[in-house]
Amino acid sequence: MSPDSLPTWLAYLEKLHPTTIELGLVRAREVLERLFLDFSHSRIIVVGGTNGKGSSVAMIGSILRAAGFSTCSYTSPHLVHYNERVQIHDRLATDGELCEAFEAVEAARKEISLTYFEFGTLAAFWLFAHHKPDFMILEVGLGGRLDAVNLLNADLAIITNVDLDHVDWLGPDVESIGLEKAGIIRAGKPVLFGDTQIPSTVIEYAQQLQSPLLIGGTHYGYKEEPTGWSWWGQDALGTALVLSQLPILHFPLANAASVIQALLLMDLVVPAQINLGLKSANLSGRMQKVTYKGHQILLDVGHNPHAARYLGKQMKSLDKQGVLLVLGMLADKDRKGVVAELAPHAREVFIPALGGERGTGPDFLYECVAALGVSASTYGSVSDAFHAALLYAEELTLEVNENRIAFDKNIERNPVTIVVTGSFLTVGAVLELL
Repeated sequence: MSPDSLPTWLAYLEKLHPTTIELGLVRAREVLERLFLDFSHSRIIVVGGTNGKGSSVAMIGSILRAAGFSTCSYTSPHLVHYNERVQIHDRLATDGELCEAFEAVEAARKEISLTYFEFGTLAAFWLFAHHKPDFMILEVGLGGRLDAVNLLNADLAIITNVDLDHVDWLGPDVESIGLEKAGIIRAGKPVLFGDTQIPSTVIEYAQQLQSPLLIGGTHYGYKEEPTGWSWWGQDALGTALVLSQLPILHFPLANAASVIQALLLMDLVVPAQINLGLKSANLSGRMQKVTYKGHQILLDVGHNPHAARYLGKQMKSLDKQGVLLVLGMLADKDRKGVVAELAPHAREVFIPALGGERGTGPDFLYECVAALGVSASTYGSVSDAFHAALLYAEELTLEVNENRIAFDKNIERNPVTIVVTGSFLTVGAVLELL
């Protein structure tokens, strides 16, 4: 008997397979074949890389919809609700739709055991096959070559960047990780690499498949300007092209540059549609700014040094005296590397324990922060850490504003910024509190 609600389905999926992660396509491919799905109505864009996948998917979908195309997208993990993973056109999949898709996968898999991610990916494929969008935009979950998303053939692939992450699964260095991520490339189909530092394994793999490779900073790129930014690259015919006065974004511009180049390469959009789509693109937990109780909250799910480096630059531009950091990370991440990028830009660091299979207490992070001479405190939960940061922010706001007013009575009172980062679990827990 199948579960009768989304929460019971998700609880069932968590216990279905003996391990949380088991890379490989054999089991999921057999179930996919049993589902008899037809994707001939859709063009497929697959986005892989270490950081920036979710924001790239969001921008691609927003621009394509501005151009009049229908889209379905799949991302992972979710922050608060599982429905966030599956977007149908401009909305999230409903509980009923997900349950129907889960039931179809369950009926097809029979004796085959699937991981939580594999089951969810196949369910998303089932929904997309039935909705028949013009475009399917798929985010790779882990790596690329052996990820369940890679069951489908991409008409175009984007690899945002490659850095050290998931080394236990993908390899000990960027060259081996790059080769895993290059697995999403298909023979003769274009691939974009969004960073200037590209592993040689990605170049060699694209050459073997005779797939056109465009590299950020070489074949296309961006330039920051006082009132926005500009993009340079090429159109579908290879003619040089420049787009100026693009809207200011809270996503990394390198990711936006790859998105623009990809869509122009496929001859899908015009500049006006790009502007409109970029303006309306949004994604929870990625450089997301909200105001809560008079304080600025900046939420970002970055959980490795590469992502932390970008966030650290944003923190540096703020008033250090008014920046508080809530940092919660999983045990299998490069916690020391992330702390090195973020802690120097914070006045105080609030460190929660994280639960779950990969969770950890706050002690190691505390030691990393203290070694840099930055004040820190530890808490039993994300909620406790965030509320402590709010109380500190109230006191700090009074202190900072009193000092400023004493110096200049005409100066504007600046709110304290609380940065929440380190894990999807950390950011998701705070979003539930806001």
